[in-house]
Amino acid sequence: MHVLAVHRDTVGAEKAAGGSLGSAYSVGVFCWLLSAGIYIAAKWVSAEMPPWALCFWRVLIACAILLPIVRHHYSEMLALVRARWLELLIIGGMGLAICQGLIFIGLQHADATTAGIIIALIPIITMILARLMLSEPMGGWQVIGSILAFLGILFIIAKGSPGALLRLDLNPGELWIVAGAFCFSLYTVLLRRAKFDLNRLALLVLLLGAAVLAALPFYLYELASDERTTLNTSGLIALAYVAIPGGALMYYLFNRSIEALGAARAGVLLYVQTIFIAVLAYFILGERLQPYHLEGAALIIAGLLLIILLKPKEKAAGA
Repeated sequence: MHVLAVHRDTVGAEKAAGGSLGSAYSVGVFCWLLSAGIYIAAKWVSAEMPPWALCFWRVLIACAILLPIVRHHYSEMLALVRARWLELLIIGGMGLAICQGLIFIGLQHADATTAGIIIALIPIITMILARLMLSEPMGGWQVIGSILAFLGILFIIAKGSPGALLRLDLNPGELWIVAGAFCFSLYTVLLRRAKFDLNRLALLVLLLGAAVLAALPFYLYELASDERTTLNTSGLIALAYVAIPGGALMYYLFNRSIEALGAARAGVLLYVQTIFIAVLAYFILGERLQPYHLEGAALIIAGLLLIILLKPKEKAAGA
């Protein structure tokens, strides 16, 4: 989500000067708090509601809520759909449907705390894919940082036991979440390469519409094969959260934070989501941080620091 405005980031942090800077960061942090709640809601209802039903209704309701807000851009949106509908379908389906569906599948087997730590890998995977697909600069320290972060994820997936990797004694849910993180990173790079010339929020609505179409076949399959597809009280509560506060409102607030802070600063706030997920999972789901969580997270943080603080010269100059 934080890359939706990379190619149109003309407002920047200058607008956030003075007294508005604090409020802009507050909006960004609150956005990621709402986003963290999605993982908690999906895990809470995972035994009763299948993943693709949650994914389909989330993107559909969020799209329907945001659609009237961008009514002044309808003609531009229609022109873009006519000219580049296949790109929109692939990119929106990849990042806002397939990614979410895989994460929701993973949360049926993995705990929300682990999911939050794995999701913190998205910027690192994105950087690697951007190097391979867009030839963006990547220095030696970035390579070392990526290796450290990857080792941290392996440590968490193996629950601190290297023997578990050799025995392939792994939690399939965590592998689904890693796949979801990869899909979102690929979405990020494809979106950056596409450079759609459209208002940020209007583009998001089109991508959500594409996500609806991409999630529909999986949802219809669930209707035919999964007995959990009937929405009960818990499912409706979870859906109401992930679609409205965790969907439409979260998307809207993040676009506001980008306008005030710029895409780079607003995107860095992604990392507070991992903290929010761990705290909410402790109080709401009763999950506990294990030693391997902390040790793996330490490796990921070390890798992130190398990547963020020791940028390649070309990238630092551009910044």
